[in-house]
Amino acid sequence: MSEHSEQARRLLDGISKAGGDPDAVAKRLETLTIETPSWGYGDTGTRFGKFHQPSAARTLTEKLEDAAQVHKYTGICPTVAVHVLWDFPKGFDQGVLDTAGKLGVGIGAINPNVFQEQCYKYGSLCNEDAAVRERALKHILDCVEIAKQAKSRYISLWFGDGSNYPGQSNISQRKRWMTEGLRTTHDKMTDDQVLLVEYKPFEPAFYHTDIADWGMAYIYAEAAGERAKVLVDTGHHYQAQNVEQIVAWLIDEEMLGGFHFNDRRYADDDLTMASIDPYQAYRIFFEIVTAEHERGEALDIAYMVDQSHNLKGKIEAMIQTVSIAHELFAKALLVDQKALADARAKQDLVKAEELVRGAFFTDTRPLIGYVREQMGIEADALASFRASGYEARVGKEREGKHGAPADASYA
Repeated sequence: MSEHSEQARRLLDGISKAGGDPDAVAKRLETLTIETPSWGYGDTGTRFGKFHQPSAARTLTEKLEDAAQVHKYTGICPTVAVHVLWDFPKGFDQGVLDTAGKLGVGIGAINPNVFQEQCYKYGSLCNEDAAVRERALKHILDCVEIAKQAKSRYISLWFGDGSNYPGQSNISQRKRWMTEGLRTTHDKMTDDQVLLVEYKPFEPAFYHTDIADWGMAYIYAEAAGERAKVLVDTGHHYQAQNVEQIVAWLIDEEMLGGFHFNDRRYADDDLTMASIDPYQAYRIFFEIVTAEHERGEALDIAYMVDQSHNLKGKIEAMIQTVSIAHELFAKALLVDQKALADARAKQDLVKAEELVRGAFFTDTRPLIGYVREQMGIEADALASFRASGYEARVGKEREGKHGAPADASYA
């Protein structure tokens, strides 16, 4: 037995001694799935320029090839979120499903784009111009049809709508326009599809944003219909905001639809998940695992990555984030929920915190390695990918051939 397998076995034995089910923990880690984004594999940049990487994907096929590498080495990334304007500029191609299937991945969340074209300068569904609102809605409804063709369950919406100056817009009227558009979209979906409504405090709008926080997203989703839920982007919050409380409330209200994983130091996002505040990311997973423990079943949540690295290698950065999420989820599973309930009942604050904190400081990399080996893949995803030589090989093939339309991390 390898050293990491022995360490993993000790962790699992500890779960058993605490009255937990080590097999259930291992199984939960095997069944966790995290979706990676197509736009995370192409060349991107900042507001000031675009930075090229020789190995960056140029076409949707290359993006799927790279995403398949992440799934190959992590074992938990079977689907790829796509961006309609960037990935299907001429409409949906059924051949994409065959290509993805041959690579061992599927098409995931469908993301419309109603923020990049010039007509959306003053908004999309909230635009004063009825013709622009109609154009935006048509594009979103086209994306619903693409989702049906792609056999995708999720339509994921982020809007740059807002205003920069007091008096520029009728905020209440814009709210009504957005509500109307979301209801129409919801009504065109199939019964098994889910509409994810994302929020963001600011940017590109700097005075008011039409979906600025989780409460607004909640209200819009509730108004849209029963298959509309809130999407939480971990980078879309003000400093010091208690994101795990938001998550706990949305779970309790049956309104948490999914996540976009990333991190941020100041504002916005696109840093590797938990690279700045791993304890916060862990606390989010802790709330999810606690709810799953109380309900006795896994929650129906879409876990997705939304990162677009300009400096790190695309695939390596994605493997980092997926691995970190896997490790943090494992830490949350190690919390002794029975002992925690006892500590809470006795109002033993120190004991309760130590149970949560102790699990966070436990090294779960051996456990993830063990789970991967049980899945038939290598324990160390990043090292295995690096040893494959894939990035160097495709870098030579793709270098100097970058000319595809620019992608951008948009949400």
